[in-house]
Amino acid sequence: MLPTLADVLALDALRRGNPRVVAGSDRLETRVRWVHVGEITDIAHLLKGGELILTTGIAMPDEPERLVDYVVELAEVGASGLIVELGRKFVGELPLEVVKAAEEHGLPLITLARETPFVQITESVHARIIDIQLEELRASKQLHEVFTELSVEGASPAEVIAQVTRLSGRPCILENLAHQVLACDSADQDPSALLASWEIRSRTVAPAERTAYDPASGWLVTTVGARGQDWGRLILLCDQAPGPRDIVLAERAATTLALGRLLERHQESLERQAHGTIIAGILTHAYSDPDEAAARARAMGVTLSGKKLLGVVLRLREVATEQTLDAQALLSELAEATAAACREARLPALVGALDQSRVGVLLPLPPRSSAEATLTALAGRLRTAFAPPFVLAAGSLVDAVRDVRRSFSEAEQVADVAVRRPDGRPFYRLPDLRLRGLLHLLRDDARLQTFAERELGPLLAHDASRGGDLTRILTAYLESGRNKAVAAGRAHLSRPAFYERLRRLERVLNTDLDDIESCLSLHVALLALESFRREHP
Repeated sequence: MLPTLADVLALDALRRGNPRVVAGSDRLETRVRWVHVGEITDIAHLLKGGELILTTGIAMPDEPERLVDYVVELAEVGASGLIVELGRKFVGELPLEVVKAAEEHGLPLITLARETPFVQITESVHARIIDIQLEELRASKQLHEVFTELSVEGASPAEVIAQVTRLSGRPCILENLAHQVLACDSADQDPSALLASWEIRSRTVAPAERTAYDPASGWLVTTVGARGQDWGRLILLCDQAPGPRDIVLAERAATTLALGRLLERHQESLERQAHGTIIAGILTHAYSDPDEAAARARAMGVTLSGKKLLGVVLRLREVATEQTLDAQALLSELAEATAAACREARLPALVGALDQSRVGVLLPLPPRSSAEATLTALAGRLRTAFAPPFVLAAGSLVDAVRDVRRSFSEAEQVADVAVRRPDGRPFYRLPDLRLRGLLHLLRDDARLQTFAERELGPLLAHDASRGGDLTRILTAYLESGRNKAVAAGRAHLSRPAFYERLRRLERVLNTDLDDIESCLSLHVALLALESFRREHP
């Protein structure tokens, strides 16, 4: 980054001349692109902007009007400032008209009380500019290699932000245009304090340039996105003015994020990724303090503190066994549709994919609100907006972030059962599943597995060795309430053929299918078997 007028005035070559700012003292952060010595009055047309003009004033006109024109022309071409050495043309001070014109047109005006070799000034400033440019070039080469590798690997925004923090040692935050945090690496600082009142603080920092340092906040801010299609800001929190390497680092990271966004147009949005990261962090206890999770969620516009928290899981009912790109795209559409439904229902929530087949929603509800009414409204909106069939399952309400994992675990179990046998409910909770829910919860218990094997083992072995369908016949018979006529119709068999299969079943199982207790035991074993098999229906 080019030096400012304040940086130039701090150089020994300038300080020896006893400089004094007589106009434009509020513009000393103006960047100096070059230093030019000019002893002619019509120099403005030779400049490109950003030049600091050095003059003894020897050729400046005597007429006040022409002096004012000289200053105005320099301001209009964008000169960064004018330094006048006193003693040759002007003794003691500059004419009042010159000072007034410089102040009115925003041109920093500086006088030197002592004779100063201009060549020393130009050499010092130009050496500073060239050193900065060389440092930026070296930093750019190194960072280009790092971030090119991240781009090729398809690094997530969180990974890019983490790399920025590793390279700078400073906290780094990625936010969207609504000033909601998409990714954050706190660099071992307290995330709660770092993100406190984030949106309010962020809105007060609005640099005019795409990359700029705000001294008041200590933020180095870089716009993320292509010109005309900006979608966020990368913010590096600095404890002092950033150097050239920090600026190149921020800009290169912003470019990597913008490129990644273009490559992920058909994948889940950055917001969904950010929400999913927070949910995953809560479920895996990645955050050492629950308050950190709450702070990150709050920075995304979702308040968890003081709320009843409800874990919700959505599963598509018809997904290919192998996760194809189409299936992944459909899951992303479900996540986006869910987020939109939450916004329409004015339910701030965290919504993100849990894995390749499930979408998770963390719903914070007011203490006295009805979970059932909220879930009914959400399911209704979502089914209107999203056509493919899915099930919506919810866990129990919990009071704190540390208990959210229990609510999600319950919702996941409910979804796993409900997706096999949906009955058209708007949503499912554990009591709705009755016996199937209990068996699903116990599916890893060796005693249940032993029971199912004891009841059904001979039947499963018979079907496996002979390619039979007696298990299907038994299921149809029991699900029909032991009504043989109805069961025959469901099995697409004639009654005599169905009756013959039942007699064969009795022989294989060595049981009486007219005995209610035997049938109950077999039905429970079939439901348990269903819970063991995790394949999609």
